[in-house]
Amino acid sequence: MAQEPPDATGSPDGPPDDPRKVPGDGPREAPGAHDPDELKRLRERVAALESVQQTAVRPGHHRIRAFFSTLLIVVGCVLAPLSVVAAWAAQEVGNTDRYVATVAPIAANGDVQNAVANRVTDAVMQHIDLNTLLEGVAPADRPRLTAALGKLGGALENALKSFVHDKAKQVVASDRFQTFWTDANRKIHSSVDKALTGSGGGAVKLTDNAVQIDLAPVIDQVKERLVADGLTAAGKIPEVHTQFTIVKSDDIGKLKTGFRLLQLAGFWLPVLAILLVAAGVLLALRRRRALVAAALGVAFATLVLGLGLTVFRAVYLDALPPSASQPAAGAVYDALVRLMRTTIRMVVVLGIVVALAAWLTGPGRRAALVRQLWHSGIRSVRSTADHYGMRTGPVGPWIHRYRRWIVWALVAVALVVYLVWSYPTAWVVVGIALALLLAFAIVDFLAEDPAADITRTGASE
Repeated sequence: MAQEPPDATGSPDGPPDDPRKVPGDGPREAPGAHDPDELKRLRERVAALESVQQTAVRPGHHRIRAFFSTLLIVVGCVLAPLSVVAAWAAQEVGNTDRYVATVAPIAANGDVQNAVANRVTDAVMQHIDLNTLLEGVAPADRPRLTAALGKLGGALENALKSFVHDKAKQVVASDRFQTFWTDANRKIHSSVDKALTGSGGGAVKLTDNAVQIDLAPVIDQVKERLVADGLTAAGKIPEVHTQFTIVKSDDIGKLKTGFRLLQLAGFWLPVLAILLVAAGVLLALRRRRALVAAALGVAFATLVLGLGLTVFRAVYLDALPPSASQPAAGAVYDALVRLMRTTIRMVVVLGIVVALAAWLTGPGRRAALVRQLWHSGIRSVRSTADHYGMRTGPVGPWIHRYRRWIVWALVAVALVVYLVWSYPTAWVVVGIALALLLAFAIVDFLAEDPAADITRTGASE
């Protein structure tokens, strides 16, 4: 039987084959047609692209969010130094025990003791002179003594003043003066708290925009010592009232309303500042970057307040009358604002720590490098421990599984410790941050990936 001739392609049965077709190659299917996970990922990618496209066509929405985010953060940063002043007004001026604990050590300050002794000496010397000392001399002897004192009067006057000053220094260096100072300042607190509205009672007065202590009890003690040491004329000195100024400012009346408002807002103003900053960060498009900027902004604004306190100290001392002791006034000023300066340093350090933490956990190249160096160091230490047979056992895989939760729990504990600390300082913030870093290092050291452990075990076998 004759055979049919082959076609041009050499195939006896069908049309020419497609030269691009590979044998065994079936019809092509859409990617992910039989892979639900792949299809889900594709859908999520399409949704993300659509979200980006929708965002791109609404630039005005972004500008509005950025504007309000910046506004909230700026207002919060402006309120930060006011919050420090408000907290000081509520804790220092509004709390009697805290105020007394602050100013009580001033009594042991050498400059304050010299100022009080000088003030007492001047008051006593106004009632003691050489003629007073001659009252106890017989009338027949007075002419000769008066003629003799005419040549030595100046030297004897200075000697008498030095004698009185020594007794005054002994009194102000005694425990009785410490007690008097503490009790007087406990009374003075009502005047400082209301420095701006009225006057205190007893040994404390608010006169001519100045908070003053009446040194009459100290003068009485000096008179007792003078009489005991033979200067009987001091016993005839009447009751003398002389004032020692604690705080003086011509602007007290002007500051009355603002200071009172800050005192009333002592607790709520810091809370409001924190809420505004937090709202601004949450509203921002790039939250991590906004958090860094907000933390540094709060630290900078508070640092400006600290510089302002230093400048105001110089202005305040220069405005004092010539009769006032600038070293003593400076010591009193430093004691009164010590808590505020402590709070300023704490807020500045806290802002820097928060900004550094936000930056280190971000996607930046340098931050990633720091994290890589950190984890590399921890892995090296763990490898050395593994080499010497120090294994974590079942603890390592468990920590590895719940590592994220453990980290957040440690952060929460650090935050609680900071919040319950009575008066946190800058060193407290640094200590909490270092303790948290140490805890993170321990977690990294103990967290062990089970797959990595199997790989190391197989390699060792």
